[in-house]
Amino acid sequence: MNIENRPIVVFDGVCLLCNRWVDFLLRHDRVGRYRLAAMQGNHGRRLLLTHGLSADDPSSFLLVQDGLGFTDTEALIRVLAGLGRGWQIVAWMIRAVPRFVRDPTYRVARHRYRLFGRRTHCRLPDPAYVERFLD
Repeated sequence: MNIENRPIVVFDGVCLLCNRWVDFLLRHDRVGRYRLAAMQGNHGRRLLLTHGLSADDPSSFLLVQDGLGFTDTEALIRVLAGLGRGWQIVAWMIRAVPRFVRDPTYRVARHRYRLFGRRTHCRLPDPAYVERFLD
């Protein structure tokens, strides 16, 4: 897959929960399928605005895949499914829960700073993964 066509995960670079999600992706996305963009960077901010999300405080992470934007559990399911066979089963199990149940449960992300904390500055990529981060 061409690097320019790889899906992009836009995350909150100062949110501790979001950074754990990025750590999870870096650990399990062994083929480098997903590129990463902090919402505080130029690419992340532009993608959020393009897909109708607040660039200052989005309520969810954003997955941009094939030019389309996905949020909440739909984004989570798509990312997990892209990680390979074992994670595809997890994605299928999440998808089996009706969206009207799973999305409100997922939206704990709106309270991410209060529940999980935040950093004083945006995450800097580990040199081993710098090519996966935009900005």
